[in-house]
Amino acid sequence: MRKVINWVQTHKYCLAGTYLFVFLLCFYLLEVHGPEPRYIIRCVVDDWIPFNEWFVIPYFLWYLWVPLFLVYFMVKDRTAYLQLCFIMFTGATVCLLVYVLLPNGLDLRREIAGTNPCAVLVGILRGIDPPHHVCPSIHVSSTVAVHLVICYAGSLEERPGLRRLSLAVTLLICISTMFIKQHSLVDVVCGWGLSLLLAWVYAAGEGMIIV
Repeated sequence: MRKVINWVQTHKYCLAGTYLFVFLLCFYLLEVHGPEPRYIIRCVVDDWIPFNEWFVIPYFLWYLWVPLFLVYFMVKDRTAYLQLCFIMFTGATVCLLVYVLLPNGLDLRREIAGTNPCAVLVGILRGIDPPHHVCPSIHVSSTVAVHLVICYAGSLEERPGLRRLSLAVTLLICISTMFIKQHSLVDVVCGWGLSLLLAWVYAAGEGMIIV
């Protein structure tokens, strides 16, 4: 424990990550006390996408993938870590503001017919994650934020294979949100766009070039 405390004291930039706890508190308060959805998000493509409970596996991969790289960059790459914190946490804050000002939700969920473990997992997920506060998707925007930082991190410059893996994982996680009916295509596109915009803003401020 002493080593951890000493490390934090000599790497104070890592404290940027404590904003996560502020966000989680605000998100919880919004879930409990926030306004009911006034805008239902839906597009024609959503009706073309069938429900498939097996996509809950890549959906839950998010809970390993995003924290893994948040910790990796915190320890290995200060610049990439601060970039990730800016894109991910600013994006999450923008999402919360949108949820307050433009309360939105989904009407895509239908009864789950299957009884396999993945179907059970989707049922549990739906029980703890109601279909509101969906656009832009924080699940998507944070995943895209990680991918963008992986692509431009100096510490991963010589690992093109990881960038390709990251793209595959990012696409799979984003697609999974639609196949288990947690999000509309609209939410996914807005989540991507938000992180791309914030990456451009960060790069412009730092004099970086993103292509």
